[in-house]
Amino acid sequence: MSGLRATKTSSRLGSTGRAKTSSRWKILTSSGLVVASVVNDEGEQVYPRRWNHDFVGMPIIDKSKQHRPTVTETEVGEITSHSSFRFGVLFTLLAGTGLRIGEALALKASDFTDDFRVLHVTRSIWHGREQDPKTPAAVREVDIAEPLAEMLRAFAKGKDGYLFSTRSGRPIGHRNVNRAAGIGVHALRRFRIETLRRARVPEELIGLWLGHAPRTITDLYAEGLKRDRVWRREWCERAGLGLSWSGLYGARNDAAVALQKAA
Repeated sequence: MSGLRATKTSSRLGSTGRAKTSSRWKILTSSGLVVASVVNDEGEQVYPRRWNHDFVGMPIIDKSKQHRPTVTETEVGEITSHSSFRFGVLFTLLAGTGLRIGEALALKASDFTDDFRVLHVTRSIWHGREQDPKTPAAVREVDIAEPLAEMLRAFAKGKDGYLFSTRSGRPIGHRNVNRAAGIGVHALRRFRIETLRRARVPEELIGLWLGHAPRTITDLYAEGLKRDRVWRREWCERAGLGLSWSGLYGARNDAAVALQKAA
């Protein structure tokens, strides 16, 4: 038994007899989570975890100065109008829903309701492989405005696999998407957030559509609202897409023909 214990211990230690970096990190992270999980009767943290810049001696990160590129309505129109029909639909979907690129690339026609007005996000693509979404909150329903739903119905017709795939049926690579757009497409997600806030959509609904985890106990109390499809639909139509329909489908003839057939 002593030999067995020694073997197990040595597997967790480096050549110096000290715990491996990964093991130390797991221990520290777990300890921090245990302390942070202690809450009072109101659900608020008893021991809030705050970064102590003075004690650690690390530079303060000013989030307001971090580079977070976004795009305007005009720029989104230019991106879609200069793209092929496939990429034009993808970019319009990203700007009109705020999906993460991995979530969009994992979409199949079966993920939508019959009218394509509601999308069920259940998977993501990372480095060409299918995986679970980023967080539990990322598994969600996203309401889609009718103009975008109409375009998606036409685009998805007859497709069994991934909607945005190569000729071999594999998902398009992230790098190829960014190259086709000429920008980092996460900017389209930020564009959607700006659109929703201009329309004064409730923050808890924005969080649901974007797949953000609840931040406060009030957010947790409002969880029931996400099951109210009528309320969600009203806000979805009120917010719209924030896009001009001129040039939205792209300038190429194949896009125009596909939309005419769907009418």
